Amino acid sequence: MGNAKTIAICNQKGGVGKTTTALNLGAGLVRQGKKVLLVDADPQGDMTQSLGWNGDELEKSLGRLMYLVTQDCKPIVEDTILHHDEGMDLIPSNLDLSSMEASLVNAMSREKILDNLLKEVKRDYDYVLIDCMPSLGMITINALTAADQVIIPVQAQYLPAKGMTQLMKSIDKVRTHTNPNLKIGGIVMTLVDNRTNLARDVISSIRTHYGMAIRIFEAQIPVAVRAAEAAKAGQSIFTYDADGKAAKAYETLTREVIRDAERAKRRDPVSVAR
Repeated sequence: MGNAKTIAICNQKGGVGKTTTALNLGAGLVRQGKKVLLVDADPQGDMTQSLGWNGDELEKSLGRLMYLVTQDCKPIVEDTILHHDEGMDLIPSNLDLSSMEASLVNAMSREKILDNLLKEVKRDYDYVLIDCMPSLGMITINALTAADQVIIPVQAQYLPAKGMTQLMKSIDKVRTHTNPNLKIGGIVMTLVDNRTNLARDVISSIRTHYGMAIRIFEAQIPVAVRAAEAAKAGQSIFTYDADGKAAKAYETLTREVIRDAERAKRRDPVSVAR
């Protein structure tokens, strides 16, 4: 097993399906035989909770790991990893992570703390998926610095799509200062209701404005009550509602992500192995 492909699931707008996308993409990759590590990089701990753990009850978390690094300690990352019944591993999060924003201001190499932590375990996985918090602060900068690429969930509504410009500027800043190799893996449309003209118009607008420069995934994640129910049950959509529209959409997204990774490896096998 080589060095994992690290993907940040990122959008500064909340409520666009970042956590649901990260979790179910991870589960989809496992179903395709991939070894997957999920990283909950949001102090709200939604991914941790959606996989069945109460973050507030956990002594070990991403925030704790990052704190130890700022104190010149060398934590054992494996000791924090949780193992889900469906095969995904998880570095959980809780409110400890929220205090890290201020602590990182004076930390050495503050943008690379998460990157350095993940280097210790990436050799054990095919994919690392980072669920980013809905802001563009220092924790998200850490996630983008650690990532090979970013996948951007965009809700099929006007205002969430409008916020793309700010996110693109932040990605450009990360490329300039901390991670020149960061690529945009693509935009995935989420919470899509194709019965409405608004959703169709927003998707068309995204393709018009960004489709020439950025991959727009064919998979469109529909509005689905079952996806929310799955998270409440601590399961992926594949376990909770395998035959539903959301599961089929995430299966399509999974295959697209794998196909893109395989194409990238064929184009540049040296850099991928590195």
